[in-house]
Formats: sequence, structure tokens, C-alpha cells
Amino acid sequence: MPTDVPMDTVWSILEAANELGDAQTVEACRRVIDANLLGGTPSQADLNAIAAFFA
Repeated sequence: MPTDVPMDTVWSILEAANELGDAQTVEACRRVIDANLLGGTPSQADLNAIAAFFA
């Protein structure tokens, strides 16, 4: 998954994962959002966890 995933997509996944009780994906989304807000780069592991949400 690219490191430039649109943040609106991450927020949508966060909402869906939260509704489904997927704590691991929720935490990954939060870390990606935090990294974005702080001007950093999200970890590949978190991006992979978000991508796995669709699998």
C-alpha cells in the first residue's frame, strides 16, 4: 500500500473498523492519522493493517 493513502480513506476505514470492533485496524488508523498530523510518515506495518481490512 502506498504511503500517500488519502486521509479521507483512512478516516472511513477507521469508522468502519470501529463499528465492526476491529481494534487492531482502529489503532493502525489512529497511528496513520497521528503521523499525518505530525508531518511524519506512517509505518508500513500500519498501512499493511489498513490494507488487510479489505481482505
